[in-house]
This record gives sequence, C-alpha cells and structure tokens, in this order.
Amino acid sequence: MNLLYPRLASLLAAFALAASALAQTPATTPPAAPTPSAEPSLTWHDVTTWGTEGRAFGDMERKRWFDRFPASAEGKVTAAVWNLSRDSAGMMVRFKTDATAISADITVLKEKLNGVNMTPIGASGLDLYARDPNGQWRWAGVSRPDKKTMKQQIVGELAPGLREYALYLPLYNGVESLSVGVPPGAKFEPLAPRAAKPIVFYGTSINHGASASRPGMVHTAILGRRFDRPVVNLGFSGNGRMDAAVGDLLIKIDAAVFVIDCLPNMDAAAVRAKCIPLVNQLRAAHPTTPIVLVEDRRNTNSWILPKRDAHHTANHAALRECFEKLKAAGVTGLTYIPGDNLLGDDGEGTTDGSHPNDLGFVRQADVMEPYLRAALVGR
Repeated sequence: MNLLYPRLASLLAAFALAASALAQTPATTPPAAPTPSAEPSLTWHDVTTWGTEGRAFGDMERKRWFDRFPASAEGKVTAAVWNLSRDSAGMMVRFKTDATAISADITVLKEKLNGVNMTPIGASGLDLYARDPNGQWRWAGVSRPDKKTMKQQIVGELAPGLREYALYLPLYNGVESLSVGVPPGAKFEPLAPRAAKPIVFYGTSINHGASASRPGMVHTAILGRRFDRPVVNLGFSGNGRMDAAVGDLLIKIDAAVFVIDCLPNMDAAAVRAKCIPLVNQLRAAHPTTPIVLVEDRRNTNSWILPKRDAHHTANHAALRECFEKLKAAGVTGLTYIPGDNLLGDDGEGTTDGSHPNDLGFVRQADVMEPYLRAALVGR
C-alpha cells in the first residue's frame, strides 16, 4: 500500500486546523510609539526684572529694553550707528545659584545669526562665566544659536555649591527677551548691576566684538573681569568715528574712564578734525574723568602692504599730534596707548588681518590693562 496519501492527508488536516485557530485569534494591537521625553521642568527668571550691566543711560526711554542707546538717540546719531546700537554688545547679567544646570530662553532680533568673520556663538550666543573658589572668573559654558527663539541648556552636571555667575549677551545681535532657567527648588538670587562707575569704550568693530569666538572674549569683557568692574561697550562696526552726536550721549554717562578707540574707522584728516573737539566735549562735562586715547592696531599683514602701513603711521602721528595739543592747552587726565603692539608682533592675532581673534583680544587686553589701571587710581 502507498503510504504517501495518508501522510499528505494528515499534513493537510494539520494546516487546516492551524489556519482555523489563527482565524479565531483576535488581532494583536501594534506596540505604542515611544512617548517623547517631557521637557524638564524649570523655574524661569526674566533678567529685565533685575537689570543688566553694560546698559547705560539709566531709565531713559528705549525702543527695546536691550538697546544700547536710548530712544532719543534715533535721528541724532547716524542711521548706521543707531541700527548698530540695537545690538546688545557688552551687556552682562549677574546672579547666584546653586543649580546643577543653567538654561536660557532667548529671542534675538535678527534671523541671521552669524557674520563673515563671526561665529553664531559670538554674534548671537550667550557666554557664561562663574567665580571659582578663589573668586576668579572662569568660563563655564555657551549657548549654541540655531534660530531666533532658543530655549537651551547652557551647562549641566555642575558641581554642587552656591556661586556667582555672569552671562554675557550677544555681540552682533539684539535681544528681544531673555530669561534664565534653573531646576525647581534651586536657589536663585538676582544680582543687580553694580553701582561702581563703568569703564566706557567708544570705538569700532573691534570694540563691538569682531571677531571674538564668544561674547566674553572681547578685550572689553576681559578687562571688565580683570578689574571686576562694569563695562559699557559702545563699539559700532565700521562707524566708530569720534562723532559729536555720540559724544552728546557719552557725556550722559558717569564713567570711571572714557576709552576712545576710533582710529580703525578714520584717516589722519578725520582724526585731526574730530579728536580735539570730542575730548573737549567730554572734558567740559566731566572735568576730572580720565580720557584714554588709543592708536589703531596695525593690520597684521601690513608689513607687506606698504600703503596700509603708511595709513597706520599717518593715523598714529595725527592722534599723537592731537594729544600733545590738548596737553599744551592745559587739558589734564589724558592717557595715550600706542597701537603697534596691541595684537602682538607675530601676525597671529587676527581672523582677517584687521579684527582680533581670541588671541588678539587677550593681547590687546594685556597692553591696555596697565594704562587703565593707572588711569583708574582713585576711581
């Protein structure tokens, strides 16, 4: 007898039984998609409720809270200076916290977050410093700009302890709103702007902050930490020209010292025409406030650019001439900073031959510090 047919019949019966069982089994529900992790709960603190350092002109009305100039400056300074004054360069927020993580919720003014010679962090980011156990300012973290409105953790997994922090605002962007976030239950103490008279810098894109990699690396900020004193940054990219209209605003600031560093945006004729009137304008309003005149740095490739090198030499001679004339006229409290070594002598201190990189800014701070320290005696 052929056994194939009984075996085939048995297999077919088994398949039929299995199919029947599957048909009667309810369909299984597909596994649920993973639940997105919830955004960590934070307590937010609006910095406008306690104020920022580097924001001069007191309670004068402003178009926007974080503007560097009051609203009254519009139409008096040039349109370019006005627009640049809406950048928050030089502003810094102080607070104490024992939080293990620090976040920021910021909306900036401009969609474009970087420049040709500026990183997004330098142009539009936040830069956080903390005091170490010896009381020295040390870098702690930065935001990473990727759009106009950003809610980001700046730093996490911090060592335990209550400490002071300083948060520098963007150099080449304005700020619409800014809050600092810490985990619930963390101590948070806003620190109002210090009452000490500020160092006031009036200058060009270099003062404005090009090309620092982050806001805390501009020489103005470096010197502010070294002197542990407020700083007002009135650098206007391409437009620091010793303008009388800016002088009208400078005289409204009760400064510890005025630093005039405009030569990179001027030629010798403009220096001769504008320097003495600006110094006299400041001196008439502030008879004893030190005034520091700074020669422009030489472009780091000017050693092979004779025309550019001659431009610097002429600028230096014009500023020195003004300085000597002012002293001969009896103007006191003047300091003069030579420019040839502001960026060092090896050509490595800039991004593009003109604007300092971080190395150049440190070198510039090193050169300026002793002059400013002498000028600030008793201030």
